[in-house]
Amino acid sequence: MGRIPFITVEGPIGIGKTSLAKAISDHFQFHLLKEIVDENPFLDKFYDDIEEWSFQTEMFFLCNRYKQLEDIEKHYLSQNKSVVADYHILKNIIFAKRTLKDEQQFKKYLNIYDILTSDMPRPNVVIYLNASLDTLLKRIEKRGRDFEKKISPLYLKQLSLDYEEYMNTFEETHPDIPVLRFNGDHVDFVQNKEDLDHILTQLETTLKKGVHYHEPSH
Repeated sequence: MGRIPFITVEGPIGIGKTSLAKAISDHFQFHLLKEIVDENPFLDKFYDDIEEWSFQTEMFFLCNRYKQLEDIEKHYLSQNKSVVADYHILKNIIFAKRTLKDEQQFKKYLNIYDILTSDMPRPNVVIYLNASLDTLLKRIEKRGRDFEKKISPLYLKQLSLDYEEYMNTFEETHPDIPVLRFNGDHVDFVQNKEDLDHILTQLETTLKKGVHYHEPSH
């Protein structure tokens, strides 16, 4: 497998990142890192008034993800234990660019982001999931989180487009990191075992080619 795998699953809200990350964890016996969502005390207010609560919401997520990745580096990656996460730290920029309308706030956020992430471990395989707005809305409705019921379809559509743009740029700027793309309109890895097996096979093939572990720079 080459160096130690650190896999991340990314995509817009409702696409099934945690479900797939857990399936990968179970299949390969990798440690599962799940992002903190429900514990964010600003999230409910955020979906009521995005502009008013965006900075607090994004800062909470950034600080918690920083702490999680710090712990992952210390307790797993540095000890040659593979990890699969249901997010990539880059999602902070995707969300912040969409929600932080005040230019000065966004600049402050970027400065803090750059400081915190400068020595973070970097995933060496990215699985990117996306789907149409209809599919995302159906999956969000199905899992029934109260705060997600407030999400505007327009916001979700814009977020999905932001992801697509960002991941295209990511592939161009990180040619050494494999990005496996799957369309949620055609692949349902939760309900269809064949779809899940297809994803796991693609991932296994990628890992067998070898991955480079991006050690944090100190």
